Amino acid sequence: MQDNIYKLKGKIQHYAWGGYLYIPNLLGIPNPDNKPFAEYWLGAHPSASSDIVLEDGSSISLLEFINNNPQRILGSHILKNFGELPFLLKILDVREMLSIQVHPTREQALIGYEAEENAGIPIQAPHRNYKDRNHKPEVMVALSETFWLLHGFKSIAALEALLANTFELSVLLPLFKKQGYKALYQLVMEMEQTDINNMLHTLVRKELHKKTNGLLTRNDPGWWVAKLFEGKEAIGDIDRGIFSIYFFNIISLKKGEGIFQKAGIPHAYLEGQNIELMANSDNVLRAGLTPKHIDVPELVKHTIFQPVTPEILTGKQIELHFPEFNYPCSVPDFGIHKITWQGAKQYNALAVSPEILIAVEGSCIITDPNGKNKVIKQGEAILVLPNTDYTISGSGSIELFKAYVPVE
Repeated sequence: MQDNIYKLKGKIQHYAWGGYLYIPNLLGIPNPDNKPFAEYWLGAHPSASSDIVLEDGSSISLLEFINNNPQRILGSHILKNFGELPFLLKILDVREMLSIQVHPTREQALIGYEAEENAGIPIQAPHRNYKDRNHKPEVMVALSETFWLLHGFKSIAALEALLANTFELSVLLPLFKKQGYKALYQLVMEMEQTDINNMLHTLVRKELHKKTNGLLTRNDPGWWVAKLFEGKEAIGDIDRGIFSIYFFNIISLKKGEGIFQKAGIPHAYLEGQNIELMANSDNVLRAGLTPKHIDVPELVKHTIFQPVTPEILTGKQIELHFPEFNYPCSVPDFGIHKITWQGAKQYNALAVSPEILIAVEGSCIITDPNGKNKVIKQGEAILVLPNTDYTISGSGSIELFKAYVPVE
């Protein structure tokens, strides 16, 4: 009799911006070389597929596991509509801020991918924008006590006030008042490096001085600007991504709060740990704060140049007697729930799609319809196949996150 629930081992990404302790502690592994542990991937992305632990104890990549029996692993709905596992689940530890970025819509991604294919640009080329034909909406939930990010443009009033009250940026105010967000952003994104240095050098010096003297908090753009340059002997060329820190909303999420980022919304993670769920894509258009490829015309083409009022997701309890909370996402590719409780309890569920569950706190027992048990402790994950009834039981403090595909 085949299993319906499998242990899942993810892949670690050692990007330079990652932290040193959170993910090793979560996974219960040492980090003797003090390497940055930036992301932990759970999914079937071709570049870093997770591994499935089979009944005999051997392992196989989740991508291969799906390809060997897509009907059984994905189910009819997902096989027909996506042809693959349509989501990728990640744990992130953000020590240094990530690049300013925008993701394309599905239609834009398809056009961009085909154009680069026809131009003969290799998939792994550093100047390639589109690695696949898919969009990359994403939702995140804070795991740290606070998580900081940039999300969309400030309101007109807030941005006008910032430009007016920041001497070095005040020269941009007439342009913004007359022509709006796109003209303002396009100007600074296309500005010559010498002009960027001339405009921002004194501002960076001021922000460094203010932060050193305790005059800034994380709610101030200058705090993050100063963080970028602290400890450096010379400022040198100033990254054009600095402008985005001033122009975008600075958001602070409390633990358990989340935010959804649709195509076209410019954003960047600043600091903290989170769980992130996205469409199974690697399409990212970057605007700065990164050594990776920046394509300003392509970025501008796909950015939503409107003010954004951030919608903080707090998690809505699905049923009063179930300890399960939903973070609504307006896409068909994925959904995410948090399952949490204190004390001894039992939770019953039916997987309507392939599900990936990871324990971020505590230990529990997962029981399938045949009475087989899988124990997962903090940092461990499982794959549940579609149409599987299962039970989660445990005691103490337990927190799981479940990624799935909404099926009507």
